[in-house]
Amino acid sequence: MARIRQTVDVKSVDKLARILGSFDENLNFLSKELSLVAYVDGVKIILEGEEKSVMLGADALDALVKSDDGEVVDTNKINYCIELAKEGRLGEINVLSGGIVAVTAKGKQIKCKTVGQKQYVDAIRKNTVVFGVGPAGTGKTYLAVCLAVSAFKTKQVEKIILTRPAVEAGEKLGFLPGDLQEKVDPYLRPLYDALQEMLGLETYAKLMERNIIEVAPLAYMRGRTLSNAFIILDEAQNTTKEQMKMFLTRMGEGSKMVVTGDVTQMDLPDGKSSGLVHATKILDGVEGIAVCKLTAKDVVRHPLVMRIIHAYELDEETLTEKKENNQRNRLTKRKENQE
Repeated sequence: MARIRQTVDVKSVDKLARILGSFDENLNFLSKELSLVAYVDGVKIILEGEEKSVMLGADALDALVKSDDGEVVDTNKINYCIELAKEGRLGEINVLSGGIVAVTAKGKQIKCKTVGQKQYVDAIRKNTVVFGVGPAGTGKTYLAVCLAVSAFKTKQVEKIILTRPAVEAGEKLGFLPGDLQEKVDPYLRPLYDALQEMLGLETYAKLMERNIIEVAPLAYMRGRTLSNAFIILDEAQNTTKEQMKMFLTRMGEGSKMVVTGDVTQMDLPDGKSSGLVHATKILDGVEGIAVCKLTAKDVVRHPLVMRIIHAYELDEETLTEKKENNQRNRLTKRKENQE
């Protein structure tokens, strides 16, 4: 394949510094991912290599230059732009400019990092019930907590309720000390951490003490009507159909519900169907309800996490294909025997 040379004019030293990253970390990452040579000449980035790789790299860098909003660029964002470039979707990255989701207790602005996250946040703002389904690292729970705190601060709701099903994830709850609340507290840790970051430890403690913020296992929701509250059900893939119906019917006036989960990480006993899978099938398209499906491309952790998820998805596809082939072979043999 022919080798070519392409130039991306950044036009600004400050913008160039953000795109290059610390010690040219981002540029080195781009070079490695696309197997090309990249270097800087003034405020221009020069790319050399095979045509396909160079064009992908140039498109990704050009999109970063055009969508620059002064935010720090990291390898996650470079990787995301490369993935969008491969799909011809780089035009969508402009929707990420601006648009603050929330502000933490320390003044840090929380913004969507992927198009999928932006669609998820917009869905929560527009709908009464939202299902956020996707792999680990896509920000499903964190963004939901951010929006819950924002809704509380602007007096859209009077209470924040966070809940998870108390399902054993490879460990036995019975061997943990304390009552049910204390046993499931470790499983609720990500929710506590997100709340403390958004509110600050002191405010968080006061609101918990006054029961304005409630973090509890799903079993505690039965028989209640939850009004004027922002309610988040996390790890919903581990609910049964009965539990999911029970949870969804707890909603009262002035409330909003967000249900998050990863259907590839179910810890339900054999023979039990996931309430999340069932609910997203029967409720998708119902007015006031939105189903947002995040993918490996929306992972905002280390780029390696995206590759791990891709590897598992590929393995699952291979197993499914093998099963289908085996089934076809059995049917073929059965027909031959009958003949």
